[in-house]
Amino acid sequence: MAAKTEIPGSKPLQRADVRAAAGRMIICGFEGTSVTQELREILREVQPLGLILFARNIESVEHVTELVRELKMLRKDEPLFISVDQEGGRVQRVRKPATEWPAMRKLGAIDDAELTRRVGLALGREVRAMNFDVDYTPVLDVDTNPKNPVIGDRSFGATAQAVIKHATALLMGLNGAGVGGCGKHFPGHGDTDLDSHLALPKVEHEMPRLREIEWPPFKKAIEAGLDSIMTAHVIVAALDERVPATFSKKALDSLRHELGFSGIIISDDIEMKAVADHHTPTEMAQLGLAAGIDVFLSCKRYESTLELFRGIVQQVENDTFPQLELMAADKRIRAWRDRWYKPPRPYADTKHIIGCAEHHDLAHAVEARYQAG
Repeated sequence: MAAKTEIPGSKPLQRADVRAAAGRMIICGFEGTSVTQELREILREVQPLGLILFARNIESVEHVTELVRELKMLRKDEPLFISVDQEGGRVQRVRKPATEWPAMRKLGAIDDAELTRRVGLALGREVRAMNFDVDYTPVLDVDTNPKNPVIGDRSFGATAQAVIKHATALLMGLNGAGVGGCGKHFPGHGDTDLDSHLALPKVEHEMPRLREIEWPPFKKAIEAGLDSIMTAHVIVAALDERVPATFSKKALDSLRHELGFSGIIISDDIEMKAVADHHTPTEMAQLGLAAGIDVFLSCKRYESTLELFRGIVQQVENDTFPQLELMAADKRIRAWRDRWYKPPRPYADTKHIIGCAEHHDLAHAVEARYQAG
């Protein structure tokens, strides 16, 4: 075992403090549409930063609003931070009677930044009305590969300029509604021909191409105030031939130092086949921490979340991941949570917002303008 890292001006963390900070490095999913015994065990053992909800957890708009409210009331001192993928188009976990938003490609095609900002604001208002704190959007990938099976119309367009213009506008609207955004998927998932949910894609572009096409949307979103970015489970050969960007220190150092990002780096789901077929959750804890991941997404399986948590604790206790780095990550994580967390409100107080006529009219106006060309 390595010698414990000296922490200038402070005492080494106690085991309980290490476990608490390790738990705050995890956002997890769960099975079912209620607070199950298994979920209670995860909340007790792991004490995660928060939860991510999927369609499988949602019965109706009223149900999800009250479920998130119940979840947030389970912990008084450190309430759960609740997140969702509500992009629009193919990826929106809450459907009617909530407003169903068009795919982001349609906003890029219309090319009206103010319209995109208004959609972001309306989307954010509904997400916040359902008591969510963070929405994993905007997609910052540039859609340069027509055969891409996973990005496609989730992207605002096929040029960096289109993505910059509309992703930053959407982010401004979302943040204006009091909801945190999360840009994805760094260092770029736009030009792949495999879906990382099912396999491990590889991007062969050299650094000049990355700097010209893939990275400008991330840089501009950071300059616009984006404070969390999700990684791609994609091997980018120019950065690292061995492991996907999620586990590549060179890739994440580029995000920190070349693009100037000081916020939260979030892994894509560790249960996706691109990584789960090659590494255990324990190995992913080691690889992710070494690369610079702040928060891991573990989106479904109880066993994966538990093993991931124990792997993080083990890395700190072995001093493979120094306490000083744990404390620095924990400071970032707490600041992010404190910026976007809001106490929950009952459905009766927010139902007039979710799927309101104004938002439906806006969604229909987007469709009409897109169809009109």
